[in-house]
Amino acid sequence: MQTETPTPIPRKGFISKNPSLKIREFRSYLTLRLGIIFALNMQSTTIYYWVYQMTNDKLSLGFVGLAEVIPAICCSFISGHFVDLSEKRKMITICLFGYIVTGICLLLLALPAAGQQLDPSWILHLIYAFVFLGGALRSFYSPSMFSLFGLVVPRQDYPNATGWSSMAWQVGAVLGPLAAGFAIASLSVLSSLTIVVVIEFLLLFPLFSIAVKPIIKKEKEAIMKSVTEGLRFVWRTPVLLSALALDMFSVLFGGAVALLPVYQKEILHVNEMGFGLLRSAPGIGAIMTLGLLALLPLRTKPGRKLLLCVAGFAVCIIVFGLSTNFYLSFAMLLFSGMFDAVSVVIRGTILQLVTPDHMRGRVSAVNTMFVSSSNELGDFESGVMAHFFGAVRAVVIGGCLTLGVVGYTLFRAPQLRKFTFDEKKPE
Repeated sequence: MQTETPTPIPRKGFISKNPSLKIREFRSYLTLRLGIIFALNMQSTTIYYWVYQMTNDKLSLGFVGLAEVIPAICCSFISGHFVDLSEKRKMITICLFGYIVTGICLLLLALPAAGQQLDPSWILHLIYAFVFLGGALRSFYSPSMFSLFGLVVPRQDYPNATGWSSMAWQVGAVLGPLAAGFAIASLSVLSSLTIVVVIEFLLLFPLFSIAVKPIIKKEKEAIMKSVTEGLRFVWRTPVLLSALALDMFSVLFGGAVALLPVYQKEILHVNEMGFGLLRSAPGIGAIMTLGLLALLPLRTKPGRKLLLCVAGFAVCIIVFGLSTNFYLSFAMLLFSGMFDAVSVVIRGTILQLVTPDHMRGRVSAVNTMFVSSSNELGDFESGVMAHFFGAVRAVVIGGCLTLGVVGYTLFRAPQLRKFTFDEKKPE
C-alpha cells in the first residue's frame, strides 16, 4: 500500500512573512537608509529652529524649503541619466561624502566664533547656500538608492521590502526630529549639528558592506534623449503618473511641518521638546502603521486604499490647522502619519513594480523632481501662505486643496483606482 506524502504546512513565522529580511545586503541597505534619513531630518529640524530663532520670520522658513527644492528639481533633469550609467554604490558614496562636507560647513557656521565674526544676514544666506547644496546631492542620492533597491531585492519580494524600506525611512524621520529637539533643548544647535556629522561618517560602514553591483544600462546616449525617455515612460504609464501626481499635490498643499515653529511659539505655546514631539508625530503614527503592515501585508484594492488614505491625511491636516490644543494637534499629526504610511507603501510598490531595471535611475529622478521635491516646495508654499494669510488659514486651505486633489484623481484616474499588486508590467 502506497503511503501519501503529507502536504507541507506553510510556515507562519515573522521571517516567513518578511522574506526580504533574510537578505544581508538588504539589511545593510535598511541601516543606510534609516541612518541618512535620521541625520538629514535631525539637520533639517535644527536648521528650521535655528533660522526662526535668528529671524522670527515665517517667510524665512519658506526660503529654507525653496533653497533645497530648486537644485533638487533642476539637477533631477540630468541626475537619472548619470545614475543609470553609473555603479550605484560609488554614486551613493560620492553623495554621502558630499553630505558630510555640507554638515561640517553648517557645524562651523554654528560655532560661537562664526557668530562673532559674521553678520547674522551672512550666516542666514550661507545656511541657504548649504541647504541648496544638500538639495543638489539629494537629486543624485535618491535615484541611486532607488536603483540599488532593485539590485539587492528579488522582484517577488518588492512589496514586502518596500514596506521595510518605508519603515526605515519613517523611523529616521521620527527619531531625527526627536533627537534634534532633545539636543537643542539640553545642549545647543551646535551639538545637534555635530551629532549629524558623526552619524554620516558611521554610515560608511553599512554602505561598504554592500558589494559593487553591475551596471544594467551600459550603452551611452545623448543626455536630452535619455531624460526625455524617462519623462515619456512616466507620462505613458497612467497608474504611475496618477500615483505620482496625487503624491505631489497632496504633499504640496497638505504639508504643515514647515509651520511647526510658528505653532510651537505662537499657537500651542510649548517648549523645544514639544516642538520635537510635534515634528516627529507623523513619523510615530507611520511606524505604528508600518509595524502592522509587516504582519498584515496589503494585498487587495491598493489603488482605492491609496485614495482613501490621502483623503484621511487631508482631514487630519485641516483639524490640526484649527486646533489650539497641544494634545489634539499631536493626535492629528499622528493620524496623518498613519494614513500617509499606507499611501507611501502603495506608491513605492507601484513605482518598483512598473519601472524596468534599465530605467530606474531616470524614473526615480522624475519621482524626485515632481514628488520628493514637493516637500520643500510645500514648505515654501506654506511659508508664503502663512506670511500673507496667517499660519492657521494656510494649513486649513492646504488641507482643503488636498481633498480636492483626491476627488479629482478619483474620477480622472480609473487605472489607479483599479490597480492591483498582481500587475507586473505597466499597461
